[in-house]
Amino acid sequence: QTERDGIEMSVSDITLTINGGNVHIIGANGEVMEVFNLTGTKVATIRIDSNDKSFALNLPKGCYLIKVGKIVRKISVQ
Repeated sequence: QTERDGIEMSVSDITLTINGGNVHIIGANGEVMEVFNLTGTKVATIRIDSNDKSFALNLPKGCYLIKVGKIVRKISVQ
């Protein structure tokens, strides 16, 4: 089994790149990034105030869903 770093997904001019616990978002100025645990509880809300933004997510180990605009991405924090 191989580990994939730097997962990238583009939808409607928004690029979301996840590398470990770091999230890099391009083209989402004015959007809100929401982070949910797998039970559906919102654990973080971050307003994106520029077209090129990076965040370090300091979350406990586990799986999470990140939503920015119409993009939803599942991540695993180890």
